[in-house]
Amino acid sequence: MKKYFCIFFLIATYSSSAQKEDVQKVIETFFEGFHKRDTLILQSICSDKLVLQSISESAIKGNKLSNESSKDFFHSIANIPADLKFFEKIISYNIEIDGTMAHVWAPYEFYINDKLSHSGVNTFTLFREKDNWRIIYLIDTRRKK
Repeated sequence: MKKYFCIFFLIATYSSSAQKEDVQKVIETFFEGFHKRDTLILQSICSDKLVLQSISESAIKGNKLSNESSKDFFHSIANIPADLKFFEKIISYNIEIDGTMAHVWAPYEFYINDKLSHSGVNTFTLFREKDNWRIIYLIDTRRKK
């Protein structure tokens, strides 16, 4: 009996690990498209019903929640000036999965022209549609150091 339990446990652990890798690949693809300013890459892994929000934290101005439509988001990415150098560095990934839903907690640092602009946390919610994970919700915090 112990032998069967061990085999079942190993299979379940492998399956969970493989799913987490698949989810992380989607997030990595998101940032690949973001850094390349390629909205086709971004749209390939995002839901048509994508919800985008940001929380700006400021001791002076107070905290502010803002919403952005996916159309405006893709438009803003496509219109980032070519001479602007930017990079979002993901510090780590914490991925949780329940069936067809996944949640990713990803602290980050955002650099403009090699200078730290702000930092915070991205959280992504994904939905597994058939055999593909799609980003359905993205919210991030933004704070200046």
